Amino acid sequence: MASVSIGNLNSAVRDVADFPKPGIVFKDITPLLQDGALFKAAVDRIAGPFQRKNITHVVSMESRGFIFGSPVAYLLNAGYVPIRKKGKLPHKTLAHTYNLEYGTDTLEIHADALDASSRVLIIDDVLATGGTANATCKLVENLKAKVAGLGFLIELEFLHGREKLRGYTVSSVLRY
Repeated sequence: MASVSIGNLNSAVRDVADFPKPGIVFKDITPLLQDGALFKAAVDRIAGPFQRKNITHVVSMESRGFIFGSPVAYLLNAGYVPIRKKGKLPHKTLAHTYNLEYGTDTLEIHADALDASSRVLIIDDVLATGGTANATCKLVENLKAKVAGLGFLIELEFLHGREKLRGYTVSSVLRY
């Protein structure tokens, strides 16, 4: 099988105009996910920079972050920890509320999911404004764990999400 290039991955991301509202161009990753070789290449490239970083846990946010977080954890031989919206986790949780463009949102993690010995890689599908990723960093750090890096399939550079993640190692496969 021939190797998959960044160009191959990029071609599999479909632009959908005016979704979810007028003026937005949505980056639809479903064509990439539907092709086994492309999906594998995307997961391999997200995990790649962190192969030798002694990651103990991969954390990802609902819902699309779950698509990439679980297989990255598998590749890195790390545990997997889901971050959910408020009220979705069944055990004792730690919450972090953060500001959105219009309003707030709250993310939760199980209070016993990580500790000071944990080296955590945070994974999501898209880095946009950085608000959700930054809130996830805060949740991880509130459990005394170390954020070893953040990995994304797509980075929307024009939204400057990296600025909210200064001081962290950030890697993205595709940049727009």
